[in-house]
Parts: sequence; C-alpha cells; structure tokens
Amino acid sequence: MTDREEPETILHRRDVLKLGAAAAAGFLTRDLAADVTKEAPKPASSAPENPRTAGAMPMRNLGKTGFRVGIFSLGGQAAVEQPNNETVAVPIVEKALDLGVNYIDTSARYGGEARWSEKYIGQVMKRRRNEAFLATKTHDRTRDGSMKILETSLKLLETDHVDLWQIHNLTSKEQVERMFAPDGAVQAMQEARDQKLVRFLGVTGHADPDCLLEAIRRFPFDTILMALNAADPHHRSFQKALLPTAVEKEMGIVGMKIPARGRILSSWTPPPAGSQPSWMGTATLSGTLTMSEAMRYVLSLPVSTVIVGVDSIAQLEENVRIARSFTPLSAAQLAELSTKAEPVKKQALFFRPWES
Repeated sequence: MTDREEPETILHRRDVLKLGAAAAAGFLTRDLAADVTKEAPKPASSAPENPRTAGAMPMRNLGKTGFRVGIFSLGGQAAVEQPNNETVAVPIVEKALDLGVNYIDTSARYGGEARWSEKYIGQVMKRRRNEAFLATKTHDRTRDGSMKILETSLKLLETDHVDLWQIHNLTSKEQVERMFAPDGAVQAMQEARDQKLVRFLGVTGHADPDCLLEAIRRFPFDTILMALNAADPHHRSFQKALLPTAVEKEMGIVGMKIPARGRILSSWTPPPAGSQPSWMGTATLSGTLTMSEAMRYVLSLPVSTVIVGVDSIAQLEENVRIARSFTPLSAAQLAELSTKAEPVKKQALFFRPWES
C-alpha cells in the first residue's frame, strides 16, 4: 500500500480478493468453469429446450429449478423496449434463439404503458415458445394489481404460462412489508403458481442489498436477479452479503447491469449533460472496461447467467462470442478489474442511491 492509496479503496480491493479466493476454494463456486458437469435436478417435462445452447456456450444450473441455462441471456430492454421498433426488436429476439440463447427476460415495465418489450417478444414466442425459458415481472406490490399485470403479460407474450414471474426492483423495506401483506404481491405469486400460470418465482433489485436479503429470508424464491458489475464492491455491494446468501440458498442467480447501459465501457462516449436522463445522473467520463472484461467479471462470480439488452444483432453476436470463449478469472484478476472500474463507479452504479 502506497501513501497515496485511500484506505477505503484498499478495503474494497480486499473484499474482491476474499470473494475471488472463496470462489476458487469452492465456498461460492457453482458451475464457474465451462467443463463443470454438476448434475442438475431433473427438469419438468414442460421445460423449454433450445437444442443449440449446449453447442453455443457453457451452461449452468438455474438454482434448483432443474433448468440448464446458457451463461449469456437476452434482456428485454435496449432495442427490445423501444416504441415502434418492431423491425429491429423482433429479429434480435429471433436471432438470439438461433444463436443458442435459451433464457429471455422482460417486464411489464419495459417499454412504458404500451409494454413494447412483451409485445415484441410475444411475436416470437407464439412460434418458438418451447425454445426459451421466459421470465417477466410485476412492479405492483399488491395481490390484485399483480394478477392484472400477469393477465396482460400472458396475452402480450402469446403464451398460457411464463417460466419465471418476478417481483420487479425492490428498493426499500417498506416495499418488502407491502408485498408480504395478506393482500400483497407474494399472495398473487403463490396463487399464480398454484394455477400453473407461472412455474417459478423470483425477486429482483438494483439499489439496496438489505431489502433483497430480507425478502429471500422470508420466502423461498427460486431465483434472484441482481445488479452486478465490476464497480459493485465500491458502493452498496451486492457481492458482500447478498450474493453469498443466495448461493447458500441454492437460488438461481441472474446478473444484470453488467455494462451499466454502456457507462462502464471504454467504447462509450458520454452524451451532452443536458441530454442525459436525470434519473441516471450525469456521466462525464468514458468507461474503463471492454465488454469482454465486463462480462467475464460477472460470469466469474457464482451466477447462473447474465442478462444483457442489446441495440443490434452485432452486439448480440459479440456477447454470444464472449460467452462461448469464457474462462473464469482468478481472484487477482477480479480485483484488478474492480480497481480499474473504480474511477467510474458512480456512473457505473447509477441505479443505486448516492447520498451527497
């Protein structure tokens, strides 16, 4: 440690080293290497199957669901949530399946009130539903509101069931209390599962690891979708307690916000300050990582898969290539990338509260 290094930065670096060392030792390891052949629970006969996945990229267990998921999955944002973008969005979904992607994530919130993301994905699902593990979300915290959202999701997605239904973006303990109330969203989730409208249940979040910890302590969710990228150890880290707890519970763990909407990537140029969305904060720097570094960082953690939204088929193909050639990073390499991301931590973690 030099005189110029800040103690907080060193602490973060040690946290990453500890996590990487634990993973290497087996404490957190779960299907990290491409050649792992750990037996998955037997899948249900109704489980989807994309025959291209095994030849396209490494696969991992999605927790205890019995599903083997490719390590790269398609997120339903970016081009797939833009209004009146059918000629771009639908071919992206089609091509993802052609390339071996077998998990697609969307939400009732993606694409605004028109729910463009579910609409576009539904156009493909009505013909290729059996090739993708299909996940969507409810942002309502009540039973009745969530059931109405699910009814519309099934219509837009052109299916009679989804494989995974998730609580969207928990941000506070108050929301946790509301969703666990007798008339809360968890009640809707259990009813929907009993009615076979959904197969598995999950929870998601970007902002606060503590509220997600509380949620998974209260209820045996099958999966958790959490924001993870190389800047994570520097602020409100999800890796510190939430990720190990999810591993201990044998949940399917899905990583998101890997490129932070581009803001962690060296190829990204900040647009003029006045044109940046206010809710994302003003970014002033290009990122510091390549897309390969960003994906390899998160895939070297004990996740089942990562979801990334894309703007083009070229981006989609690049991400599949990265997944195909993936090899896990060492503890030292994880720490190096986290340190490399530290200068852009605020813009790379724009989805977490930053007190002044």
